[in-house]
Amino acid sequence: MATDHSDQAVAALARERVDHRFKGLPPDAEGLTVGELAAERRSLFTGGFTTPVLALSAEALEHNLVAMERYSAAHGLAFAPHGKTSLAPQLFERQLAHGAWGITAAVPTQVRIYRAFGIQRIFLANEVVDAAALRWLAAELDADPDFRFIAYVDSVRGVELMDAALREAGARRPVDVVVELGGGEGARTGIRTEAECATVADAVAATGTLRLVGVAGYEGEVPKPDGERVRAWLRQLTALAADFDAAGRFEGVDEVVVSAGGSAWFDAVADVFAELPTLSRPVLKLLRSGAYVSHDDGHYRHLTPFNRVPEEGELHPAFRLWAQVVSRPEPGQAFLNAGKRDAAYDLDMPEPQLIRSARDATTRPATGLAITALSDQHAWVTVADGTDLEVGDWVGLGLSHPCTSFDKWQLIPVAEADGTVTDYIRTFF
Repeated sequence: MATDHSDQAVAALARERVDHRFKGLPPDAEGLTVGELAAERRSLFTGGFTTPVLALSAEALEHNLVAMERYSAAHGLAFAPHGKTSLAPQLFERQLAHGAWGITAAVPTQVRIYRAFGIQRIFLANEVVDAAALRWLAAELDADPDFRFIAYVDSVRGVELMDAALREAGARRPVDVVVELGGGEGARTGIRTEAECATVADAVAATGTLRLVGVAGYEGEVPKPDGERVRAWLRQLTALAADFDAAGRFEGVDEVVVSAGGSAWFDAVADVFAELPTLSRPVLKLLRSGAYVSHDDGHYRHLTPFNRVPEEGELHPAFRLWAQVVSRPEPGQAFLNAGKRDAAYDLDMPEPQLIRSARDATTRPATGLAITALSDQHAWVTVADGTDLEVGDWVGLGLSHPCTSFDKWQLIPVAEADGTVTDYIRTFF
């Protein structure tokens, strides 16, 4: 759900000046606005970009946006993709244009970014007990009656802290909250038992500053997750919603929120949410997958539910990091000029995919190359016998884990299949 303010704020990003802050961009573009540089439609390879440079595939981005829009609609799910993946308002705008209900956040700082770009529906998948953040939130809610905000609660103490901060702030609108059901013993946040959930719900009801609107959690934190365990936990979540509804805990709300869904088990979420019995009021079945927008060439390539339900769609990896061979000190060893500052490495090493020759600009598969380690600004590459690789060649790398790829780049070129750069995505990490 976007506003005129959202459109204006995103449009203003094109007026930002290109300068030294933005790595990889052409040095001769200094002083141009981002919009002016995009209008030049430079080639990623011959247009003056310096290595390393991260690019997003224009075609893959659009494909992924459409794929999750169709999947959510087919399963009757509202969609609030997790914005922490990209922290890119231009992508938020496109996600909303492709049917998203709102955008999910992880911490109050992200909520402030979203609001600066006019996001009107925000689901905060975390507890908030910071008095300063709650004072800001109270003012934001009071100033904009159309702003919809929902946050987790998972303890009586947390409810008490929220209530005290909101009362001190003189909040006029209650903050909508959902009880977070944890994934089980040893999981991350969230309440461990249904009885404790009821106790926290009672604490919410005793305040005048909070309003219980549903239940939520994250199935990815179920210990040793597999299809059976994840579905069992999701049925606990939907049963909790039904029990709360039967007990009259949602009196006064227009709809009950039931939310789950990362990027690895959204098929299980769709299946179990479809089983939810009819409640006393409409149910907002809210999916929160975020990594889909760029997908990846590692972790999520292996985990995506579309591997299990290929007939329902697929996702395409959108990232490619281009680095240059800067050293061949030994026959079986090469070094690229990209490292931990440029590439995600928390889950999998980058994957060499293409070599672009510095001699004749031809492109060939990166067969025989493997990255074994990353230094801050170097990738350690083993080179198989007989592999043609020279200093100066560009190597295109696939990346694993979108969240720790976006956060290393402030302005990311969006390139078409032939290398033409058509846009630049601004991030706010």
